[in-house]
Amino acid sequence: MEKFGEQFLHQRDSKLHTTNKVEHEKERRIKKEEKISQKPADKIANWLDVVEKTHTGHRDDPRVLKRIKKYYHKEHVIKAEDFPESYFENQKRLAREEGHGDVEISNDQRGQLKEVIISDQESTLDNWADYLSSSDSDSFPMWAKYFVFNGMLKLSTFDKERHSFGKRKRDTVAPFPDLNREALAYVVDATVKKINKEEIEGIEDNQELQRLLQGVNFGKLYAYAIEKVTPTEQNELENTGGEWIKYDQNSDHMSLVKSLQGHGTGWCTAGETTAKNHLKGGDFYVYYSYDKEDKPTIPRAAIRMQENDIAEVRGIAPEQNLDPYIGDVVDGKLNGFPDGEQYKKKTADMKRLTEIEKKHASQEELTKEDLNFLYEMDSNIEGFGYHKDPRIEEVKDKRETKKDLSYLTGHAEDQISTTKTEALSENIRYHYGNLDLNSLTSAEGLNLPETIRGSLALNGLTSAEGLNLPETIRGSLTLNGLTSAEGLNLPKTIEGHLNLSGLISAEGLNLPETIRGGLTLRGLTSAEGLNLPKTIEIDLDLSGLTSAEGLNLPKTIEIDLDLSGLTSAEGLNLPKTIEGYLNLRGLISAEGLNLPETIGGDLILRSLTSAEGLNLPEAIGGYLNLRSLTSAEGLNLTGIIKKEVDLGHLNSDEKQEIRVNYPHFKIE
Repeated sequence: MEKFGEQFLHQRDSKLHTTNKVEHEKERRIKKEEKISQKPADKIANWLDVVEKTHTGHRDDPRVLKRIKKYYHKEHVIKAEDFPESYFENQKRLAREEGHGDVEISNDQRGQLKEVIISDQESTLDNWADYLSSSDSDSFPMWAKYFVFNGMLKLSTFDKERHSFGKRKRDTVAPFPDLNREALAYVVDATVKKINKEEIEGIEDNQELQRLLQGVNFGKLYAYAIEKVTPTEQNELENTGGEWIKYDQNSDHMSLVKSLQGHGTGWCTAGETTAKNHLKGGDFYVYYSYDKEDKPTIPRAAIRMQENDIAEVRGIAPEQNLDPYIGDVVDGKLNGFPDGEQYKKKTADMKRLTEIEKKHASQEELTKEDLNFLYEMDSNIEGFGYHKDPRIEEVKDKRETKKDLSYLTGHAEDQISTTKTEALSENIRYHYGNLDLNSLTSAEGLNLPETIRGSLALNGLTSAEGLNLPETIRGSLTLNGLTSAEGLNLPKTIEGHLNLSGLISAEGLNLPETIRGGLTLRGLTSAEGLNLPKTIEIDLDLSGLTSAEGLNLPKTIEIDLDLSGLTSAEGLNLPKTIEGYLNLRGLISAEGLNLPETIGGDLILRSLTSAEGLNLPEAIGGYLNLRSLTSAEGLNLTGIIKKEVDLGHLNSDEKQEIRVNYPHFKIE
């Protein structure tokens, strides 16, 4: 029988028949006095017979395949000492572009990153070894399996813009390619027919396939097949019907991995170790569009959570961007998360800032829109770091600030201030930056700019007499020294936090309609005369209230609410929904307490000693603190806790009973 496949392997690698592994099999047969052919194709066929028996003849003994895979790991997975410095520099660059600044990666962190990469390479390599050794691939001739496996070992990441795989090198950090069984079957079928000189259906009308089969390059054929069987054509991407599937935090990561592998998403979550780490950090959502059988199997977008916050959103377009048709589906899902809109803004801001940084580095002229964004004239630049993105100041420091601001505001340069001394001089209409005037004890003779693009601190004032505040403060305003609101005329707009923690009475207090950064009135012990703004974002601190009498809260609170000073729920009318946390740590009884239906963050009831009368919300997004409960009698936790519950004072038997009844809880 003509050995077309083995001859094909010899043509591709003319030295294969002389390699040690093939020669070793020839020597073994000589010792057994078997008849030996010196033809290259025959020698290769004899060696492949041994490979096939080794890989498929011991399917009932997993130890054999385990040893084989261990050998492949040693030969083909990146070694710790081979990691390129460029990989760590890229991690630093990504951190910078997300707004974390210039981070340093310690030796321990480097070791951890290496472990994840090595583990993901091992698991993705194992996928190929497992499949090609299983009965599912028995229809593939052994020479074709060798062609596939050897070709796969040379491939790195799939580039969706170039429609091709990168070449794998000794220091490649990317995992091995996804195993797409349908695409692989297509490649093997076409290759076998080509080599065996059989007819390939439809090839007359497929010039691209004809061209690819002339060279029979596995990487090129596999890239072609992946795009043939996965939804990359416009009419297939336009089909956005499908379903969101949630993978719970700390759940089995393999179901997530298996749903992604083989679809060419480019997501690192297709690697086992990465997927496991991601699910340790939080829930993971994947949107699958319907396949030809109307089943949701085709990954199109993913939302990864870090605890209660969105960590990242990824699509299947180049660079893991969203494809042009799935945006509305993702936006609709993001709208269901408390920080959905904020996440979208952060992503857009970081992308825009990166573009401006590149423009500035290449000395390209910045547009008015670029400058408006850079100087944060309309809104603050938000990123994913804990601090302000340092790139903002790095770019501004190399520009003529007053000239830029004059261009943006229309004010003359001598009407713009950037320092405290300039701000307190006459004729200043616009101040850029924070203004710390805490040393002032009187407002007499104080002339403030019309607009402050930054925060204003006047904590030294004990009286508002003679105080003329700017019309607009695009930052926070702190007046902690005031104990009375008499004579206080607040700006119409405060973009940041308003801190009036020293006020002991709300009499005469006229608050702005909108406060973007939160409101602190912790000095108030009574809500008498308090008219809260229609809109308060981030947090409302009324922790000094000892009674809820006269307190009128908004119907919906999209913030954190601190009422930790209340010892009784009498007169307390809470809204149906609180998006943030609710702090009622001072309550000693649940009598009369009507909690919201939904609390997005933590619920703190740490002073309750009894659950009598306690009706918990239908949904709590965060942590439940019932630390002082001395008995679990009457406590109903069914279906409400997402994360943790603190029941520190219950005895061990009651805690164990709760663990049995609610196994998904983390009981402290």
